Amino acid sequence: MNAFWIITTGSLVAISCGLLGTYLVLRKMTMVGDAISHSVLPGIVLAFLISGSRDSITMLIGAGVLGILSTFLIEFFHRKGKLQTDASIGVTFTWLFAIGVILVSVYAGQVDVDQDCVLYGEIAYVPLDVWITEDGTNLGPRAVYISGTILLIVIAFIGLGYKELFITTFDPALSAALGISTTLWHYLLMGAVSLTTVASFESVGAILVVALLVTPASTAYLLTNDFKKMLYLSSFFGILISIGGYYLAVWLNGSIAGAMATTGGIIFSFAYAFSMYKKKSSQQNAFVIKKSISEQQ
Repeated sequence: MNAFWIITTGSLVAISCGLLGTYLVLRKMTMVGDAISHSVLPGIVLAFLISGSRDSITMLIGAGVLGILSTFLIEFFHRKGKLQTDASIGVTFTWLFAIGVILVSVYAGQVDVDQDCVLYGEIAYVPLDVWITEDGTNLGPRAVYISGTILLIVIAFIGLGYKELFITTFDPALSAALGISTTLWHYLLMGAVSLTTVASFESVGAILVVALLVTPASTAYLLTNDFKKMLYLSSFFGILISIGGYYLAVWLNGSIAGAMATTGGIIFSFAYAFSMYKKKSSQQNAFVIKKSISEQQ
């Protein structure tokens, strides 16, 4: 049963990250997820220092505020400071993460959190943190309910804003002409990424969140030019990564999160090789057709 809960949690997180990651890949902003996942560390510490509580909701709020703040800072440095996007991302997440590390080191005696916990997470503990009602009924792991709720929010967000997200992603000039605010939908997308990243933090950790944001969508990008198919494929690859990663970890007796990220890399490698083969075959076919036409002339 533990395997079921772990794979289910990983799959729910992977689908959410894969759907949002598709937009990040197409907008060339994949490292925003990495920035957010590292920038929330000071938010977690400050949330505890202010509230004095290690309640998950409190930590989630603190991390969420810092996650959204990091997206605003990235955009501010890019637009106002005229920095390249990658430079503004690098400056923001290293600065905020460094502040978080200092806070952890200074208040290590008061805060039950360390850098390893934040970076790696531990999806193997998901079945142990269960939701028990007042009458003693065990409803299953809390992470499944949190991840499932986030997935429903992500699906609703994409469904309701599909046209706006599509246009602002592929043709910002057209969106401006149609009266669709590119800036507004950028921040809404970043807010969704921040929420998903922070909510997934406790169960899977920062490294796996970043891997799930980037790898499934990048793999789908190699295999199709159809946007809707890319969304579906990224979700499928996310589930495949969760299942394959879990059983790889069992086989190796190693880290589940690390095995899932490794599985994602393996799947991406196969997709890359397949896309290169198709590209080479297409070029050869085009050459044969062109040569045949030339001979006939």
